[in-house]
Amino acid sequence: MATKTLTQDVRIALAEDVGSGDITARLIPASTLAEARVICRENAVVCGSEWFDEVYRQLDPKVHVIWRCADGEQVAAEQMLCIVQGPARSLLTGERSALNFLQTLSGTATVTRRYADALAGTQTKILDTRKTIPGLRAAQKYAVRCGGGQNHRMGLYDAVLIKENHIAAAGSITKAVTGIRRLMGTGFKIEIEVENISQLKDAIYAGVDIALLDNMDVKTIAEAVAVTAGRVRLEASGGITLENIRDYANTGVDFISIGAITKHVRAVDLSMRFTTP
Repeated sequence: MATKTLTQDVRIALAEDVGSGDITARLIPASTLAEARVICRENAVVCGSEWFDEVYRQLDPKVHVIWRCADGEQVAAEQMLCIVQGPARSLLTGERSALNFLQTLSGTATVTRRYADALAGTQTKILDTRKTIPGLRAAQKYAVRCGGGQNHRMGLYDAVLIKENHIAAAGSITKAVTGIRRLMGTGFKIEIEVENISQLKDAIYAGVDIALLDNMDVKTIAEAVAVTAGRVRLEASGGITLENIRDYANTGVDFISIGAITKHVRAVDLSMRFTTP
């Protein structure tokens, strides 16, 4: 994980939560030391330990975190994730921010693992999207990798994806592909969104590298795989859930992108409990 991005994530979170200072924690003497344990209350995939550590690194270098698991590891309900030791005031002040990162990123990794497990034995890979929590894109994309998924583009700046509105503005699939190829050159991969088999054929003829099959049913996806015959890679997206993802994968599509793994995040249930005064 990029240190600069992580440091910035934590700095923003602490500014938001701690602000000018934790007024409640002042009731504890500054000299009081404590130990706390973080427990996971459900089965989950852990992710976010570096953000957790960075919260306390920025708050108080005297805090020490001892991890009993690693990012990407599957843990069981009631399992201890880590021990936190140091000044009690600092443990209390950092608790919420540290847990927010850990529970949110673990939630992303956990749901990604469920989708990845559903594809076991197929050639299809899970991709994420740009449908992320604002400000936490790099963090969530790291969590996707921890959960067994793969990252699509990070943003608008690092990959070409021509979508429906780009095509409409350019005038046609051919004009859109020709225009972006002229701008980016032949060494840059081009992906384009298509909504039917006719558009797919146009995209293949135009020389794209990847076709995003948008909101197609399983039967149409299977037809698209047959029509493509390996000439371009295929990504399916839209209306795909844990219940039907295996059917889509069995068509032979290369990728399935799931916005839900980063936008419909349910935080993992964690608790931090003091074990000494």
